[in-house]
Amino acid sequence: MYLKRILYYTIQFSWGLIQSLAGAVVFLVLIKREHFLYRGSIATVWKNRSSASIGAFIFISDSLSGGLKDDIVKHEFGHTVQSMILGPLYFPVISIPSLLWCMLPCFVKMRLEKKIDYYSFYTESWANILGGTDISSL
Repeated sequence: MYLKRILYYTIQFSWGLIQSLAGAVVFLVLIKREHFLYRGSIATVWKNRSSASIGAFIFISDSLSGGLKDDIVKHEFGHTVQSMILGPLYFPVISIPSLLWCMLPCFVKMRLEKKIDYYSFYTESWANILGGTDISSL
């Protein structure tokens, strides 16, 4: 168990250094919030409608509870695994497209009108696979 955690942090803070440093800054800003460990990642509950992952850090919406919270934590952990796989390519390949898919009004409108599952986008479906969850559309 400790060997896995050491390996996780070694990869996140070397190959995934850029995003893990960015996540650490957000973590420090939110240091007084509730935190917990999930499979090596450091999860923080924040006052935001959305959840996010930045390197080894997961930020979970305080509006979630129960099974949905568990599924979102697994999903966000999947993004931390993407960070370990892609290293410095994480922001252009995962983070930026995921953020645009989530927040751009044109994509929000398209998903609603065409009834497209949010988790069908490649960044999200891959995170579900890596995190071991089968979230359906919210």
